[in-house]
Amino acid sequence: MTRRPEKGRHGDRRLGPAGWIGAGVVAGFVVLAVAGPALAPYRVTELAGEPLEGPSLHHLFGTNSVGQDLTSQLLAGARASLVIALLAGGGTLLLGALVGAVAAWRGGATDSVVMRVVDVVLVLPPIPLMIVLGASIEPGLVGLSAIIVLVSWPVYARLVRAAVLPLRRRADIRAAVGFGASTGQVLRTHVLPDVGLVLIAGLVSAVERAIAIEAGLAFLGLVNSTRTSWGSIMRDAFDFRGLFLTDSWRWWLLPPVAAVALLLVGLALVGTSLERRLDPRLSRHRPVGVDA
Repeated sequence: MTRRPEKGRHGDRRLGPAGWIGAGVVAGFVVLAVAGPALAPYRVTELAGEPLEGPSLHHLFGTNSVGQDLTSQLLAGARASLVIALLAGGGTLLLGALVGAVAAWRGGATDSVVMRVVDVVLVLPPIPLMIVLGASIEPGLVGLSAIIVLVSWPVYARLVRAAVLPLRRRADIRAAVGFGASTGQVLRTHVLPDVGLVLIAGLVSAVERAIAIEAGLAFLGLVNSTRTSWGSIMRDAFDFRGLFLTDSWRWWLLPPVAAVALLLVGLALVGTSLERRLDPRLSRHRPVGVDA
C-alpha cells in the first residue's frame, strides 16, 4: 500500500517536486549573488575588451558596446535583485503583516480605521506613483525598496488580517486571553504557528513583486543610472541602435531577460506549492494512492 503524504491543518506538508525545483533555482541565484564579487572576472565599469565581443573564455557572455564584461554585470545584477528581495520584499511583508495583525486582533474602531487607510492606498495607481517618486528622487537600493514597500504593503495587510480574524474566536486562544496571557504571548504561541505558512507564502509573493518592479523601473531608466542591475543591462542594450543589426542581442539582451524570467518562475513555483499547502483544494486531479 502506498503511504499517503502526511496532512495537517494546511493540507499536504510536503513542498512537492515543482516547489523543490523552484527552491533550487532561487537558491542558485542566491549563491551567484553572494559569491558574485569573487566570481566576477572584471569590475562592472572596467573596459575589459573590445566593443561587442562575442562570448569567449575571457568573456563568457561577451561585452557590451563600450567593451564592459557582461558576465560581471550579470553577477552584479543578481546582487541588486537579492538586496531588493531582502529589503523591499521583506519590508513589504513586515509592514503589511504588522498592520493586518493589529487590525484583526484589536477589531472595532481600530480595524475600521486601518482598513479604510488600506483601501485608500489600494486605489492609488502604484506604477505611476512609483515612476513619479523614482524620477523625482532617483533613489538607491534602499530608497527604491522604501518606495516599493509604501505602494505594496496593503495587499499583504489584507492577507494577514484575513488569516488572523478567525483565530480570535478559537477556544484555546480565548482561554489563554482569559487566563491573563499577554498579547505578545498569544500571538507568539497561538497565532504565529497558524499564520506562519501564510506569511511565508506572502513573503515569496512580495519578493517576486519587488524583483519585477525593480527590473521594470531600471529598464525605464527611473532609478540610479550608476547602479548595475538586470533592468539597466536591458536598457543599455535597447539604447544601442544597432542591437538587432548584429548578433550582439543574443549575448547582451537575452541573458538578463532570461535571468529575470527564470528567477520569477522559480519564485512562482515555490509560491504555488506553498499555496497548495495552505489550501489542499488547489491540488486538483491527484490520483488516489499516488504521491505527488
